[in-house]
Amino acid sequence: MATPTLTRPDIPVTPSPGVPAHRPEAPAGPPKLDRDALRRAWNETLDAPRMKYSLLAKMMFVPVDLVYGRKGSYTKFAMLEIIARVPYQAWERTGYWALHRHHGRSALARRVFDRIVEARADQDNEQWHLLIMQDLVQRTGAKQSRVLHKALPWLIAFFYYHVSWLLFVLRPEWSYRLNAEFEDHAEHEYMTFVAEHPELEDEPDPGTYAAEYGRYASVADLLRQIGHDERMHKQDSLVHIRAPRFHQAP
Repeated sequence: MATPTLTRPDIPVTPSPGVPAHRPEAPAGPPKLDRDALRRAWNETLDAPRMKYSLLAKMMFVPVDLVYGRKGSYTKFAMLEIIARVPYQAWERTGYWALHRHHGRSALARRVFDRIVEARADQDNEQWHLLIMQDLVQRTGAKQSRVLHKALPWLIAFFYYHVSWLLFVLRPEWSYRLNAEFEDHAEHEYMTFVAEHPELEDEPDPGTYAAEYGRYASVADLLRQIGHDERMHKQDSLVHIRAPRFHQAP
């Protein structure tokens, strides 16, 4: 979720010479859905087949299921959200490197910077997911060990970051494809968890981050919104596969 820009209404803002008077707004992030739309999105995901995952994606999913269980849980989701941010961080880093290389070509530099801004917005959205999951973990009293829920997720994230970065350098479409598979997996994990826990329909959204992420009618709807966010991330990555390199961006 993009951080709002605060301005003082009593102080006029004068652009510097050569700087546009109006700056483009940062991406707002995935749309927030009402209750009916969330239920439609939920049913769509449950009815849709999962993507055909690559060997590299399976190398991540299988060990995670073995260590944290095949069934979803708040502790498992919190671990996955630690990992989910890192492709966007890798793309942002690569984007700044490309921006330095192409700073003399204004049109291309602008396209590169647009990708950087998008990657930062996606990181923010995944960070809200993590904060929400950690809040739910604490509220339910679920235990988290230093090894399984702190050290190991960071090791996996370290590996995933460098794989995402290397794939992006070699063939950007490979990096986008791997992220689409990860987001597809997360989308189905959240939506399946809601289906398996109908009691969440009657559990109020605690609203700890309502000002930043929105307030929902139930924890079930809160998780549906997060699952829908993951779908949007997946679709964005699939779109970028068609024009993976910065000079191909529209």
